[in-house]
Amino acid sequence: MTAPEFANAVWRKSTRSNGTGQCVEVAVLGEAIAVRDSKNPEGHMLLLRPANWSKFLVNVKSGMFDPQ
Repeated sequence: MTAPEFANAVWRKSTRSNGTGQCVEVAVLGEAIAVRDSKNPEGHMLLLRPANWSKFLVNVKSGMFDPQ
């Protein structure tokens, strides 16, 4: 990925955001999905292949990452 690809990214905030400051943002960047912390948009981000992003979403929706 090049800097211009990130500069032109359209970031979407999680629909689960509820004003607590614990938000993530996601952008589709051609052949990758970028995920970042909405409180630190200039910080690190994760880049995932679309297939891995889909698997992650399935696990989130199944409750795999919910606190016990």
